[in-house]
Amino acid sequence: MQFYKESKQGKLTCLLCSYYCDLKDGQIGVCGVNKHLNDKVECLVYGHISAFNIDPIEKKPLYHFLPTSKSLSLGTVGCNFHCTFCQNHGISQEKKIDKSTYTSASKVVQIALEKKCASISYTYNEPTIFYPYAKDIALEAKKYGIKSVFVSNGFESREVIDDMIGIIDAINVDLKSFNEKYYKKSLGGNLQQVLDNLIHIQKNGIWLEITTLLVPTKNDSKEEIVKIVKWIKENLGVNVPWHISAFHPDFKENNLPRTSFESLKQAYDIAKEEGLNYVYIGNIGYENNTICPACSKNLISREYFNVKSYELKDGFCTSCGEKINGIFWKN
Repeated sequence: MQFYKESKQGKLTCLLCSYYCDLKDGQIGVCGVNKHLNDKVECLVYGHISAFNIDPIEKKPLYHFLPTSKSLSLGTVGCNFHCTFCQNHGISQEKKIDKSTYTSASKVVQIALEKKCASISYTYNEPTIFYPYAKDIALEAKKYGIKSVFVSNGFESREVIDDMIGIIDAINVDLKSFNEKYYKKSLGGNLQQVLDNLIHIQKNGIWLEITTLLVPTKNDSKEEIVKIVKWIKENLGVNVPWHISAFHPDFKENNLPRTSFESLKQAYDIAKEEGLNYVYIGNIGYENNTICPACSKNLISREYFNVKSYELKDGFCTSCGEKINGIFWKN
């Protein structure tokens, strides 16, 4: 499909994200990288990678998606959000595109094959804004059994979320806050659209995990954490993994302190009290184990991004036979 449609007075509406930018000829969208050019909306960063690494899938973070595997991770420049604490602001907030090198979709897949990566992750900046490129890579990767992963702010358009079916296998969405004003002023997008998209993504059968970066004084109050946890439980269910991540000073938030362990533990305890089965504390080296919700057996033991022990059998608890939600290796 083409990710734009005709609008009024010669404009084109970009269909990549929920801003639905209405672009006149020569105009670039909010993201800074999609432009109305020659009667189409062209993705200017197509083929132009700004960051390229091999990561453990646990770093995305995805804990219930092919644990222990490697993922070829890539991003471009640009973003449709403007988060004040962005830890990748050097590329996400950059609008200048380095076109000195071009990497085709097939070349990306060949690298993934050579490096024995089970998946390709579209990450570092917001992948929604380079979805035409990500889609072409993902379709090529499918030919070799390589899966595709989004690490996203969750502000995709409904058209992209529907197009992702059978193309994008897993997604980690940053649910950055539960405060509508904070979203609009300091982040971008809007909270309700992200919440609607989370439900839409899950309904479309894409494996979903959620991350919330706890930023001191911004989104770490007990009241806000309770709202996030209750919303996840009531709208997505208790088996969606929730990652609580520690903030460190960066970009425009250098005057804030690091997230305290007490704050992270409070969020963890609230989530467990509300009945979420899979809750993880990240960015501080805290023990992150997947525990069977039925018999409490430690099924996957992790230290940082390393899996130390793995006690699942085809996705089931080896002790009581409980099905653990996720996409796991057959063994």
